[in-house]
Amino acid sequence: MNPVRKLVLSILAVFTLSGVTAQSELSDPYEILNRHYEASGGLERLKAQKTSYLEASLVLVGTGLEGNMIQWSSSPIRSRLEVDLKVIKQVSGDNGEYAWTVDQNGKLQIRRDEETLKERRLQILLAQYDHLDRNSEVFTLDFEGVDTAAGVDCYVVRMSNSINKDVSTQYYDKSTFMLVRTVAVSPEGENHTLYSDYREVDGISFAFKLESTQFPTGMKQMVTFTKVEMDVPIDESLFEPPSSDVEDFRFTNGKSAENIKFRFIENHIYLPVEIGGKVRLWVLDTGASATVIDEAFARELGLTLEGNIKGQGAGNLVDVSFTTLPAFSLPGLEFDEQRAASIKIGWLFDRWLGMEVVGILGYDFLSRLVTKVDYANETLSFYHPDSFSYQGEGNVLPSPISQSNMFELPVSIDGEHGGMWMLDLGAGGMSFHYSYAKEHGLFNLPGINGLGHGAGGSSPRRRVLFDSIEFAGQTLPRPVVSMPLERGGGGFGHTDLTGNIGNTLLRHFVLYLDYQREQVIVEKGDDFDRVFPRDNSGLQLANVEGDRLEVIFVADNTPAAKAGFKVDDILTAVNEIEIEHLGGIIAVVQLLRKAPGTKLSVEVSRGGKAKKLSLTLKDLFR
Repeated sequence: MNPVRKLVLSILAVFTLSGVTAQSELSDPYEILNRHYEASGGLERLKAQKTSYLEASLVLVGTGLEGNMIQWSSSPIRSRLEVDLKVIKQVSGDNGEYAWTVDQNGKLQIRRDEETLKERRLQILLAQYDHLDRNSEVFTLDFEGVDTAAGVDCYVVRMSNSINKDVSTQYYDKSTFMLVRTVAVSPEGENHTLYSDYREVDGISFAFKLESTQFPTGMKQMVTFTKVEMDVPIDESLFEPPSSDVEDFRFTNGKSAENIKFRFIENHIYLPVEIGGKVRLWVLDTGASATVIDEAFARELGLTLEGNIKGQGAGNLVDVSFTTLPAFSLPGLEFDEQRAASIKIGWLFDRWLGMEVVGILGYDFLSRLVTKVDYANETLSFYHPDSFSYQGEGNVLPSPISQSNMFELPVSIDGEHGGMWMLDLGAGGMSFHYSYAKEHGLFNLPGINGLGHGAGGSSPRRRVLFDSIEFAGQTLPRPVVSMPLERGGGGFGHTDLTGNIGNTLLRHFVLYLDYQREQVIVEKGDDFDRVFPRDNSGLQLANVEGDRLEVIFVADNTPAAKAGFKVDDILTAVNEIEIEHLGGIIAVVQLLRKAPGTKLSVEVSRGGKAKKLSLTLKDLFR
């Protein structure tokens, strides 16, 4: 859920009056909450309040972003929230039947994903005060003792539920029973909120100031309400989503653009995109919740960058600004201008691939289309969703778009490690999420340690060989799946998903990504039975200044370790051919995937001295 919307929904339950004095120490969480509602004027008054209208100023501290928000609500579930940060404008709502969002580019998304459905059920039960029922089948209240919050002694109550993994810890002033602080923990992270400046509105006291900090990003929000009205008439049409969706693209010929060649390099899909009169490579990524442009390239195009917030990269946090992309095109397809995120990503592709890549085509691009990805033939086809009709024999997998704007699909490894996985075309390989790996003892499995790389930087990982993987009704043998060895602050810290599905698996298939129908269609590809080569050295390399190849990691008990490679070695030649004549880092990495038993003579510079090392490749998992 949009973090601002989640914050606002949570405060609607904050109604307390000051001036009530605790008669004695309490330890019953139900009595504490009943005192809280008694102090607010009583449950009858709260239950009688059916609608509300809120206006507030919103500041994202230290980001340069500020604006306002407006919310209409009608008990128990109907709502509309408009957030205008000038750089970003978003609208979300619930018409009583389903939740919906309209993002900064006007894209409508009806929220049918399981996470949203669970949250809606919880909102309804909270509005009915089911959490006060000691026999509730959903909510459990626990007394956590006495602690201080904002310098005030507080009773601490923990509320959990049987519907999802959300847990809220609430701090109530011992003297007044006013809510002082909440700590809300969900699979996406934590939200710590302080409440102050209580004022009476129609007999109910309302916190007019909120200070909220989100983790792991550390983003701090200041909300100051300027208008709070209860039981006001509301036009019910406000709760409905727009009657039509945005259409900010067009095909140059008919209703499709088919068989566009892409470059499949190191398990990533790259497309030429023309923008601002310049043609550059962009990577296709279903794991990106928005389209992204490299910061340096944005400045080269003369684009204005606004704001600076923390976002979640693949491994850790990244600095994110916002800009407006001018109209752009790729073969057979044109897009109008769009709002996009801007981060420093050019260095990433240069360091690991020696390539110039200036952007990521994510949700804002893919959600408009039905996209066919034929890995074996390295072609993409784009279809207008209104005219697309699938006639093949592939496996149609329903996948309601998640709150992160991504597909989530079932995968099972060794018939044991199942659950929902994020479909991530921007990931080279498959990876368990940290929380799943820790909970299921996967860190105890033998494997090959190394470094994983993403927009958030590098992080330690372990690759493990499994027996089989089941996906879309098909089984493939001997998959290698990685896992982060540190929680980190990036997307792999999600606690509700098993992992990410990457291109080492997907390249065996043909995919149809249908956002409008919220489904993924999977067919066997021409390379379904093909065994692709893997690294047989245990060596990881990176480009450094001057296009030199540097050793950044040497895995223990691998051919590279036995050959004597050290971190910071600079490769100068392989088989007596100088590095600059071999074709760059990609060509060298491909040499390291040659068949087990292959011998390579590698010259390195170590501390300014030349050394020659003999490397014999070996299957790392045998």
